[in-house]
Amino acid sequence: MKFIKKILSLAIICGIIYGLFGFHYIITDNGLKVLKKTSVTLQYTFVDARGAKMIKILLKPALIEAGINDIVEDITD
Repeated sequence: MKFIKKILSLAIICGIIYGLFGFHYIITDNGLKVLKKTSVTLQYTFVDARGAKMIKILLKPALIEAGINDIVEDITD
């Protein structure tokens, strides 16, 4: 029974981690913004967009497909 609990706990933890990889977590000057990815990858999971780095993230194709432009407009308003 203990073995089943360990396997079940591990499966739940892996599921949560997999779910976290489905989003971009963007740190801005105004706080943390979350953006849904177009596919589950490790690429650009955590992005620092504070200060002048904001311009650099506008050139990343994966972030553009996910809709980073909408977040940039919200930040600049």
